[in-house]
Amino acid sequence: GFAFGMVAMSFWAWALDPRLAATLAVFGALVGQLLAVFTVRRGFNLRLLLPFVLGGLAGIPMGVAVLPHLDMAWFKALLGGFLALWCPVMLMARSLPPVTVGGRLGDTVAGMAGGVLSGIGGFAGPVPTLWATLRGLGKDEQRAVIQNFNLSMLLVTMGVYLGTGVVTRQMLPYFAIVAPAMLIPTLLGARLYIGISEARFRQIVLGLLTASGVALLASSLPTLLARYADA
Repeated sequence: GFAFGMVAMSFWAWALDPRLAATLAVFGALVGQLLAVFTVRRGFNLRLLLPFVLGGLAGIPMGVAVLPHLDMAWFKALLGGFLALWCPVMLMARSLPPVTVGGRLGDTVAGMAGGVLSGIGGFAGPVPTLWATLRGLGKDEQRAVIQNFNLSMLLVTMGVYLGTGVVTRQMLPYFAIVAPAMLIPTLLGARLYIGISEARFRQIVLGLLTASGVALLASSLPTLLARYADA
């Protein structure tokens, strides 16, 4: 429940207007979170969640303000490169000790980064997910934090999009296509989650983040290379 926006944007950016692509990514991720939040409810901890959410709420307006001025190709290349390089290192280093510094301040900063990315295009989950993995949170705790954080950020982001006119009436038919497309993958993911171990969950999370980074690079590098070829 954290990589839909990144993977979707890597494909939609080829054919759709950036604002439409960002809005559909936020809407699709929001639908997925609304469906998933009722499937597995273990591990909820409000004290653990709150710093992430407060940081995220501060970050969303920044992301929305940046969106109209952002070079999306460079943004996706930088974020994708970071995920594609850092996550495999964590995946191979199985015995890394959990990060014990930062505490709630670190949670708030990670949440703020997630809020900024949510405002840009619904990418709320990757940075908080990576931080929660570094902190060594248990499977249920991590899923509960990230799922509820994502849901909070996506709800607020969609509200801001609606309030600032980013969402238009012409986008509604696209919403009707994206919403049912989220149903089966979300329910399947929830069923698979119940039967996996802590170690396997960590591997899946880092593997999906790596794949998301590769997808972002694959969609952005050709655009950047074409610019320099034409220069």
